[in-house]
Amino acid sequence: MTALTHPQPSHGPAISLRSATKRFATRAGTPFTAITDVSLDVAAGEFVTIVGPTGCGKSTTLSLVSGLEPATTGTVQVHGQPVTAIPDGIGYMFQSDAVLPWKNVLDNVALGLRYHRVPKAEAHARARDWIERVGLAGFEDRYPHQLSGGMRKRVAMAQSLIGEPSLLLLDEPFGALDVQTRELMQDELLRLWSGTGAAVVFVTHDLTEAISLADRVVVMTAGPATVKDVVPVDLPRPRKVEEIRLTPEFTELYKRVWDSLREEVEITRARGASNVA
Repeated sequence: MTALTHPQPSHGPAISLRSATKRFATRAGTPFTAITDVSLDVAAGEFVTIVGPTGCGKSTTLSLVSGLEPATTGTVQVHGQPVTAIPDGIGYMFQSDAVLPWKNVLDNVALGLRYHRVPKAEAHARARDWIERVGLAGFEDRYPHQLSGGMRKRVAMAQSLIGEPSLLLLDEPFGALDVQTRELMQDELLRLWSGTGAAVVFVTHDLTEAISLADRVVVMTAGPATVKDVVPVDLPRPRKVEEIRLTPEFTELYKRVWDSLREEVEITRARGASNVA
């Protein structure tokens, strides 16, 4: 998903949440609180990853920033403006890729531009450029069922980046890939993002992925989630994921993030065990 009109730059953070809380109504009519009192800023050009126990509300945070869900209480702003709909200049990669099975690679990548009434010839020219950037040149005429999982993710990445978004949201986009393909995609994402100035929020359950990519790692509590800890990642860029994770500095960061997250994971497991019992 990509919106093409870019907002005017502001002097404040690209993303700002203040005491954001989201409640949903259950079938029984009682409210369910997904996240509570979340406050977080993300600067333009900053890469922030979010980790937390399974089901704690990490994806809900992205939904508030993207405008797909309104906050129940608190405020959410993008480029200094309250989020009341999908903000301009946003790209979103979901857990499941959003490629259309009846369209080939070229038409899938050009889809967002065509939706925004970019002429077909221009949309296809820009799509071919991005297909080459993500390493799929020569596959323009292939259909999704003819692609590997990693290749489909490259298509989804091109879809999200072709509009040159100022804000990129990613919800566990590489979780279903094998380890080797995941590392390749992480490197590709860093390469394509570098120098764009886009603010990135990346939700993941994988601590290695979170630290390898980020400028800061945000640790969420067990649900309803709130921000427990923010860990700066002072590792040099540009990075190669398969190399940086072998350094002593990375090991220290991993230990610090896991020490913060471990208690929340144990709380979630205990709740699950009590529900089964």
